Amino acid sequence: MRLARPTALVFLLCSVSVSAEPVTHRYTVTIDYSMSRLWVEARFSHPVNSVIARSHDAGKFLLDVRGCSDDQQIRMRNLRMMLPAHGISCMNYTVDLERAAREHPYDKMLAPENIIVSPSYWMWRPELRNGTTIQVKFRLPENVQVSVPWQQLPGDGPVYLLSQSPESAFAPAVFGNFDYRELKVPGATLRVSLLNGVEEMDNESIVKWINATATDVSLAYGRFPSPSPQVVVIPVGNGRSNERSAVPFGRVIRDGGETVELQVDQTQSLEALLADWTATHEFSHLMLPYVDRKYRWISEGFAQYYQNVLLARSGAYDDLYAWQKIYDGFERGRQSRPELSPNEATNGDVRNGLMKVYWSGAAIALMADVQLRERSGGNESLDDVLGRFQECCLPSDRAWSGPELFAQLDELASSPVFTPLYRRFADTAGFPDTSDLFERLGLAVSRGKVHIRFFAELRAIRKSILKTDDTTASWRAQLAAN
Repeated sequence: MRLARPTALVFLLCSVSVSAEPVTHRYTVTIDYSMSRLWVEARFSHPVNSVIARSHDAGKFLLDVRGCSDDQQIRMRNLRMMLPAHGISCMNYTVDLERAAREHPYDKMLAPENIIVSPSYWMWRPELRNGTTIQVKFRLPENVQVSVPWQQLPGDGPVYLLSQSPESAFAPAVFGNFDYRELKVPGATLRVSLLNGVEEMDNESIVKWINATATDVSLAYGRFPSPSPQVVVIPVGNGRSNERSAVPFGRVIRDGGETVELQVDQTQSLEALLADWTATHEFSHLMLPYVDRKYRWISEGFAQYYQNVLLARSGAYDDLYAWQKIYDGFERGRQSRPELSPNEATNGDVRNGLMKVYWSGAAIALMADVQLRERSGGNESLDDVLGRFQECCLPSDRAWSGPELFAQLDELASSPVFTPLYRRFADTAGFPDTSDLFERLGLAVSRGKVHIRFFAELRAIRKSILKTDDTTASWRAQLAAN
């Protein structure tokens, strides 16, 4: 059946399976030479009577849908795609890929041979529950590649496995002729796609920067936290920031896999990229699972803490500069909506509470790190606990609550630290008081400036938190100099 007016379609239905056993559906996705159309043949492992697309706007891009045999009718009713009541085992549909690509906010900044179209606009599927997966095989024209966050399967051609995930946002799927690299870092292989923009980008410098930053993050517990994330680099020039930040924006997406999207001002030097904290922050997010947005202060705060700690360990920051950055962040968090607790500040309706969201969790991360080191005589740290968490629980296919995450971290620590901190601060107005902790660490503050004291009760802990890895620091210095 050809759809004459697809613009109002919304797909809200879920699949009906005949068995609770894990199953695999098989999709073949074909792209035309001009990257203007996408065709999908979906063969289900058992008859299903409905499918879903994650985006409510996806129906605008659907051009045609039909069953694989003439007697399989697909009807439209009340803005829904209705499959036969007895289910259907195969269907074909066509998507206006060119139009869907225009939905990406930086489509006009990309060269014509590159497009980004989230699968949320073109992947119509049964729900992925109880171990259900989809094997997706791409049929691409010559000189066209694909980059998706899904797990690539061994064998010939681009074949991927899509499974259940937190679906935190719409992941990117990249099509076209772009520079694809696989970067080996401790414990992981990064699948990096460097897109072509309207201005030329020095891809070799970008690759060196990503490699260095991912290696920095491995300094937490000896390996990168995600085994094979998709990394998408989008050149945006200097248009996003009046301050000409080298990396104006980044984000982590947990949708079918783990994606780190980095928007880069390609006009800046490798030295400027290495000094920027955005990628370190985003990669640090991967040390935790996707935390429900109601507890966003935890995920953002831990990433804030580690971006400063890891840049000090890598030699990009000296100790005083790192502690000053942490103190300044705490002060911004303290002044941000002091009448609210961290949980309240994370509410989507709250204005001007962003600094509380980003820095209250960082204060708790510092408190937890110091407590773990002090109680164990230096034999246990936040690094160690997060390393155990990575072994047991990452990557995760679901969203976690704040209390659930902290309870799991306590299970992995030698004694409870995280849940007591949550109970003390999560629903308490104001900002965690770190003044006494700073004093014990030997961090004196005068008129907003941090001074490091040689003699301090927790001097050894202070030094161990930011201890420089000499090999990494030397390598980074050489990269910046060249």
